[in-house]
Amino acid sequence: MIERLETGRRMSKIVKHNGVAYLCGQVGAGDSVAEQTRDCLGRIEALLAQAGSSPDRILQAVIWLADMQDFDEMNAVWDAWVPEGHAPARACGEARLARPALKVEIIVTAACD
Repeated sequence: MIERLETGRRMSKIVKHNGVAYLCGQVGAGDSVAEQTRDCLGRIEALLAQAGSSPDRILQAVIWLADMQDFDEMNAVWDAWVPEGHAPARACGEARLARPALKVEIIVTAACD
């Protein structure tokens, strides 16, 4: 069974199937990469809770940065947020994001209830 949560015309914020939650890409508010990353991870945490999951159940994360020079700043926030011993498979690359003010977007897949 496929369950879609917060579904709109274009996308669902969460799609659950066979014990896995697929979250749509999340961005955050703020001026700096650190601020946007913290806000983005807060949004991810809320969606994970809604899906019956949590940060320690993340299977994979894909991170897009508008500028790879921000890698260390983003990682400082990420490393503090990911529970020790529960680092997911992860990829990080550079891409032009949907709006010029955006500096980071994170896409997460996690095990769920």
